[in-house]
Amino acid sequence: MSTTSFPAVLARTFGGPRGILGRIGAAVTGRRNGPTERHVVDVARLTPGEAVLVVGPGPAALAALAGTRHLVTVGPEAVASTGQPDSSVDVVLSVDNVQLWDDRAAGFAELRRVLRPGGRLLLSAAEKRLPVPRHALAAEVTAAGFTDLQTWTWQPPGLAPTTAELRALR
Repeated sequence: MSTTSFPAVLARTFGGPRGILGRIGAAVTGRRNGPTERHVVDVARLTPGEAVLVVGPGPAALAALAGTRHLVTVGPEAVASTGQPDSSVDVVLSVDNVQLWDDRAAGFAELRRVLRPGGRLLLSAAEKRLPVPRHALAAEVTAAGFTDLQTWTWQPPGLAPTTAELRALR
């Protein structure tokens, strides 16, 4: 009998995908999150030459198509320690993984550190999977030093759940 906990299986499948479960998780989330990932990249208004940090695997391929000059992807388990230099990225994108972050305060502080002044944070997650209500998440982002905060909901096409969207500036 296996003693693997359900949260551990979820983390292996969706948080830091690896092995067969990781491949299954990537296929499931890629299909479900595709419209939201395209939406986030559209809202980001990426321009050629921008440096982009993607938390999680989601919108990285779309950001690459937008002609970004420097694209770095980190898993949600590494959001609090990206390994990137201070003020080195123009945009941070995160789709449907904030609920997997071990320490959101440390994650938001790290993302602010790596963003250049005026840099943009765009975060999207299924509203029903948010770890806290949307207004509380916005307060956490503000507490990390972000400004010009905007939140809204977006309904992806089809049966995908309503997403909570957040945009803020460093």
